[in-house]
Amino acid sequence: MRDTEIKRLLTANVICIFSVVVTTTVPSLFLKNFSILDTHLTWLCICSASVGVINIILHMIFKPYLSTRRYSLAHKVARFIRCCVYYFISCILFHGIIVLYGAPLIESVLETFLFAVLLSTFTTLPCLCLLGPNIQIWLRVFSKNGAMSIWDNNLQITTICSVVGAWLGAFPIPLDWDRPWQVWPISCSLGATFGYVAGLLIASLWIYWNRKQLTYKSR
Repeated sequence: MRDTEIKRLLTANVICIFSVVVTTTVPSLFLKNFSILDTHLTWLCICSASVGVINIILHMIFKPYLSTRRYSLAHKVARFIRCCVYYFISCILFHGIIVLYGAPLIESVLETFLFAVLLSTFTTLPCLCLLGPNIQIWLRVFSKNGAMSIWDNNLQITTICSVVGAWLGAFPIPLDWDRPWQVWPISCSLGATFGYVAGLLIASLWIYWNRKQLTYKSR
């Protein structure tokens, strides 16, 4: 395993973690009464936007899957539009799944949708940046032994950790503790965020420790 590629991945993960940290600290310097609990919807928007922009910029800088083929402008525009459509569909699907798992159907629609946007930003957007709008490649990457690069492994770990974190974050909500952070969807969105950050850390450590043993099939 090439050390340069691992360093690029580790750098990208550190920047993503830093972007999450920034969204919890910097806005309070410019927005009055800003906090994750009191202005949670604002934080959801800021976190989703910042993490999304950082992922796109990192993809443009590092270009993990650099293709030797030259595509026309029309092809690039069509690909971009498909990515936007897939991202929106992902938000709708996550919203529906969250409702099926017990979120309010009519009440707190905006809160549920913004939480779905956050989940899509942590899971779907990195896949779109790295794999493109190709469902077959997605299925291959997330199948058993489907990873063909350290970037694929990174996607697997961060996606799973984000979803599991959101699921675990729902456990305190029904408890009769009457805490401010039990208001929907604060604990779930915080769980997803902690899961995303944990996934980035776990993926970085796992790939670094196993760098000598990692071998992949050619694409």
